[in-house]
Amino acid sequence: MVKSVYFNHDAGVDDLVSLLMLLESPEIELIGVGDVPADSYLEPGVAASQKIINRFGTNKQLTVAASTAKTNDPFPKEWRMDSFTVDALPILNEFGTGDVQVASKPAHLDLVDKLLAATEPVTLLFTGPLSDLAAALDVNPAIEAKIARLYWMGGTFGGGNIAEPEQDNTAEWNAFWDPQAVKRVWDTQIEIDMVALESTHQVPLTNADRLRWAKQRQFVGLDFIGQGYAIVPTLTHFETNSTYFLWDVLTTAHMLNPTLTKTKVVNCDVITTGQSRGRTFVTPTGRPVNFVYDVDHDAFFEFLETVIKRAK
Repeated sequence: MVKSVYFNHDAGVDDLVSLLMLLESPEIELIGVGDVPADSYLEPGVAASQKIINRFGTNKQLTVAASTAKTNDPFPKEWRMDSFTVDALPILNEFGTGDVQVASKPAHLDLVDKLLAATEPVTLLFTGPLSDLAAALDVNPAIEAKIARLYWMGGTFGGGNIAEPEQDNTAEWNAFWDPQAVKRVWDTQIEIDMVALESTHQVPLTNADRLRWAKQRQFVGLDFIGQGYAIVPTLTHFETNSTYFLWDVLTTAHMLNPTLTKTKVVNCDVITTGQSRGRTFVTPTGRPVNFVYDVDHDAFFEFLETVIKRAK
């Protein structure tokens, strides 16, 4: 059975590769796309999403909804600039945005409309902050019953990835950007699959991956992701002293093919204020989430490349 999916992302390279994966996955019907300017800027993020849908998608009626969400804790400008580069890639600009339109309503209201119009519960995939989902729930709490499941890339139960003033480095960026939104969603009964920072440690982006994709440029999808990931050199996020991990792509792959991962139920909550704002932590009194704790590395990359090779 084909399941309906609404995708909300923040237009980093990994998010935009995830969009391509969804467009090339026949087992799902992508019914909407929302873009929040967290790890990106809004205009190039929306435009890049339109161009990917026009270049690779078959449903030109699919719209991209722009978020009105704001934060007091923006991502570093250097990271956000990647959205301008992806939007400028020749492989996307050859065809432009075509007939793919920007939604008439902001992302949280677009999500409300899509959920209310759905005849079956909708699966939500969020690879950025949860701001638009929280805002949608505030506008119309009844939409909770229309949500089949939420897959979210965010949070951590280990060390954080933030090096900002007045923050103790216990939080992950998507949670830190809007911790009140995480709390709003945590206070619902929505079933949540959580891909945290440590969930992705088995799927770093390596030079071997880049070289493998470079040698298969005859596949237009692999050419696109190779160009996209060329923007993020291995140690670009120097604050964490780590490689670039396939955070959002893993979340998308887990939703599409849960046999790639192992999960366990974890009871947890989130801190919304102070220097630990955005920290997700394990507690017996917290709400249960399905936490991804293990990934089959080889099967994951094989699945990713199989899906991407479908692109024409």
